[in-house]
Amino acid sequence: MAELLLIICFASLLFFYVYFISSIYFGLSKHSTEVKAKAPDEFVTVLIPFRNESGNILQSLISIENQSYPKDKFEVIYINDSSTDDSLSKLTGAEKSSNVKVISLPDDFLPNAHKKRAVRFGIENCKGEIIVTTDADCVHQKDWLEIMLSCYDNDTGFISGPVEFEMKNKLFDKIQRIEFAGLILSGAGLIGNDKPAICNAANASYKKPAYISVNGFDDNFHLSSGDDEILMQKIWKEGKYKIKFCMNRKAVVSSSPNKTFSQFYQQRKRWASKGLFYINKFLILKLVLIFLFYFSLLIQILLGIIFSTTFLITFLFCFLIKIMLEYAILKKGTDLLFNKNLLKPFLIAELFHIPYIVVFSIAGALGKFKWKDRTLKR
Repeated sequence: MAELLLIICFASLLFFYVYFISSIYFGLSKHSTEVKAKAPDEFVTVLIPFRNESGNILQSLISIENQSYPKDKFEVIYINDSSTDDSLSKLTGAEKSSNVKVISLPDDFLPNAHKKRAVRFGIENCKGEIIVTTDADCVHQKDWLEIMLSCYDNDTGFISGPVEFEMKNKLFDKIQRIEFAGLILSGAGLIGNDKPAICNAANASYKKPAYISVNGFDDNFHLSSGDDEILMQKIWKEGKYKIKFCMNRKAVVSSSPNKTFSQFYQQRKRWASKGLFYINKFLILKLVLIFLFYFSLLIQILLGIIFSTTFLITFLFCFLIKIMLEYAILKKGTDLLFNKNLLKPFLIAELFHIPYIVVFSIAGALGKFKWKDRTLKR
């Protein structure tokens, strides 16, 4: 009887996972890849917070300077967040266009949420009615800004853009690349179904009135992360504006994968730490069920070894369904956005995916992590 009840429980979690992943797949098909010829009328501000980016800052500046978008229609603000290396001096000493300026975040400007307060300080010192955020370790294609802004219409308040890790030769880098692509595509699919949950501040944009209407980050400065996803969810919940995903290869922003497992671990813990604070409580329930599905896979292996081989059979069935669905999403993603080489380490990545989700979900809930040489509680 206990065995049957466990099998029913595992089957229920599988059913939910199939439903959730299938909705992402079909949501990806709902995005338009068309590019409007007309740019928005509003002036645009690109915000780039940085801390200790000596090795990336000038490459960032070059890709920003090379944007095809008319320079008289946008400004770029680099916000120095207490850098302790020479990234600030490199940036201030470099030749820049008149629409690029560098400011430093005052030490006494808000107590917590370092990146979030840097973005807010940039917004308080900008001229744009449309805000675009990206990171100082990112490289942008020349049409990036133009393509992102082409997604705007009168009803749209927030645009999530695609981000990828650069192609590297190491297996660890390739696994990071495919895992990160899965996160981006999941976010795109959920937005396509009007259930926005995941986005990345390395490539995002929102109208300042939308930001102001939900009081910006005021209610979540106790969280170090959330300048992207929580803001997007608040704008969606208010109901005044639409949320879009920019489904265009020319809008893809590239960043380097983590060099060490320790950096990867700290980054993913930081990203996972905000999940329990999402605005949509039903979304939190979905995330808990997804965690339980992954956790159940480990439990099935354990039960199969200790008690009955039946659980090894149920595990194999669940695992095969999982990899087929996730491959379908990644395959669709390569057709729409990413290079097909992305898929090469798929099976190897899948072997690590189950313990990865379980470990990082728990670690993120505990909340303590390191970021930019800072130890943060959440």
